[in-house]
Amino acid sequence: MTTVEQDSPVVPETMTGIYLPGDSTTERRTVSVPTPGPGQLLVEVGAAGICGTDISYIYREYKTHRGIDGPAYRGVVSGHEPSGRVVAAGPNCARFTAGDRVIVYHIAGCGLCDNCRRGYYISCTADSRESYGWQRDGGNARYVLAEERTCVPLPEELSYIDGALIACGFGTAYEGLRRIGVSGEGDLLVVGLGPVGLAAGMIGRGMGARRVVGVELSEVRRTWADSLGIFDATVSPDEADALLTEMTGGAGFGFTIDASGSAPGRTTAVQHAAEWGHVSFIGEGGRFDTEVSDTLLHKQLTLHASWVTSLQAMSDLAHNLVAWGLRPEAVVSDRFSLDQAEEAFALAAGGSRGKVVFVSNSVR
Repeated sequence: MTTVEQDSPVVPETMTGIYLPGDSTTERRTVSVPTPGPGQLLVEVGAAGICGTDISYIYREYKTHRGIDGPAYRGVVSGHEPSGRVVAAGPNCARFTAGDRVIVYHIAGCGLCDNCRRGYYISCTADSRESYGWQRDGGNARYVLAEERTCVPLPEELSYIDGALIACGFGTAYEGLRRIGVSGEGDLLVVGLGPVGLAAGMIGRGMGARRVVGVELSEVRRTWADSLGIFDATVSPDEADALLTEMTGGAGFGFTIDASGSAPGRTTAVQHAAEWGHVSFIGEGGRFDTEVSDTLLHKQLTLHASWVTSLQAMSDLAHNLVAWGLRPEAVVSDRFSLDQAEEAFALAAGGSRGKVVFVSNSVR
């Protein structure tokens, strides 16, 4: 028997879920609203983001993940960036109850391996590992069935949109910046100003970086980034070598992070890192080739490769954002209802200015 508070809304028997056939379209299907089992929560989704990996590896073609053998999309309700309000808790739930506001970490790991015990469900290699929106139903529906162990509290000061952004992109950026120890002891260079790069700029500002500078190919995205007041300057890749050298007097940036996932972007992040600098790669896909001696060894660089974040770091980030007075929602350029899924995914795939999210007006 599930527990439902008296003031919880009546949960319908069916709902609409958004599926991705893999041919750059979306499909709406009527599905049953699930009943939470032991250790599970039924979460009414307040907001859910569209991630770049959804576009690259599912929306356009879902046969494989990153073009190699891997955890391909299994034809489930899409969306791995949900946040919302618990409406029902199954047996044996120990932390969350109906009415609690939560962020859903987007991987349900086995919970037993070393990576899971450290909170890095993303790196779980057990056969039972499932990603929301990839191998199990995700958040692009009115409700999502979530394992309680994958949920973290959403502070009252933050909106459901804030929570949806923390669920993936902001968590990914935070982990990459934590790895390189961003602080007021150096400037931060962010390469690639899509949603994750915007997140890196905002969080880097919160972590105290002296200056935050961005590099982005798209003029539309540079203009959007400039309007947010996050960056001290943004430049195009064509101007980057000259302008970044001028900004730092040739000394380079103490901290650099690549969110572009491109070979040129990674090269920019490495080449403009200062001596003894710290470089973080968080963008998926592509390759990286470099001359080693002068570029890496002689500059004494530390290079980190980071994949998403941990449950604990995601929870810490939510509280830090409140303390810093920062709202991830600021990077959202476009909001849609689930009824507009076709338009929303097309915009996200076509180069939106900032983040694209689904928002429910019924969740308070």
